[in-house]
Amino acid sequence: MRVRGAVLREAGLPPPYAESRPLELCELELAPPGPGELLVRIRAAGLCHSDLSAIDGSRPRALPMVVGHEAAGEIVALGDDVDDLEPGDHVVLTFVPTCGSCPFCLQGRVALCEPGAEANASGTLLSGARRFSTPDGEVLNHHLGVSGFAEHVVVSRASAVWIDPGLPFEIAALFGCAVLTGVGAAIHTAGIVEGDRVAVFGLGGVGLAALLGARLAGASQLVAVDIISEKLELALELGATDVVPADEHAVERVRALTGGGAERVLETVGNERVLAQAYAATRRGGTTVTVGLPHPDRQLTIQAVSLVTEERTLRGSYLGSCVPSRDVPRFVAWHAEGRLPVEALLTHRLPVEELNEGFDRLARGEAVRQVVVFPSSSERG
Repeated sequence: MRVRGAVLREAGLPPPYAESRPLELCELELAPPGPGELLVRIRAAGLCHSDLSAIDGSRPRALPMVVGHEAAGEIVALGDDVDDLEPGDHVVLTFVPTCGSCPFCLQGRVALCEPGAEANASGTLLSGARRFSTPDGEVLNHHLGVSGFAEHVVVSRASAVWIDPGLPFEIAALFGCAVLTGVGAAIHTAGIVEGDRVAVFGLGGVGLAALLGARLAGASQLVAVDIISEKLELALELGATDVVPADEHAVERVRALTGGGAERVLETVGNERVLAQAYAATRRGGTTVTVGLPHPDRQLTIQAVSLVTEERTLRGSYLGSCVPSRDVPRFVAWHAEGRLPVEALLTHRLPVEELNEGFDRLARGEAVRQVVVFPSSSERG
């Protein structure tokens, strides 16, 4: 079938992207779903720093690529061997397709699925196939098995989680990355429990979701750190007890506010300098969790002996250490109960034609979560 999608051909073009236009909206050919795959009409897709890192080249990906990895939509057709979903079902798409049989999947650590990681690095679906091409036959890569900035996509069944059709698509999309990553990092990776003092460095969509997760887990103190005053104000509205500007005094202020450092500190920026600050703001015996994605060449420098003498823990968190089939429904239920007000993260809705401008806004820090909203087939006429 013929669809429109946003294609990235060259990483590292200079901003402003409204002028350099790294994302080109193209007419594409989409092959039908193979065994174990779904054809999904995308209804909403979020703009994430992981997309921006592919655009600016700090996170190298297989190019050319149909971009987007945080999305929700409606199933149109099923490939062979899919018998637990139906056309018309609403689904959230997640960015690690899980095989279910590798050693990590069998341990319940599906974010580390080895075949899923290999497929994502290669720009394929879990099956190894590529379903997008240009009208003249050029094969295009998938972005983390999703490629959500397209009107229709083919994805692995393992990339999709059924959701209640009452959840608006623009909110549902956030559960595919921002909410899974942030809330999961707070609850699963950091292991925040009632009474913990918590600090969050970086208040984008993932950072504010982590703050919501920490509040839900019962943190007694929540210190939010960012360079942008509007995000600090939003953090207070969402439950932060204290806010700290991200300047050269940030670590000192966090430690003073928390009486020597927070028990759990989360870093969501993807910058090794900020991660070092987060580690320095963690108290003796505490845990520092990072979900950011610095360029692979970047190195972290910390006081190595403190890991032993202070019994410190430094952990990475991918996909929030979540199991999407378990955690997406659970997090959606918490949202329905009013315990996870993730709608507060959604600051902009835009058409797919304004993607480049949206990524300029994201790069300047002027948005929390922006969502491309695709019209339904009836709305398109």
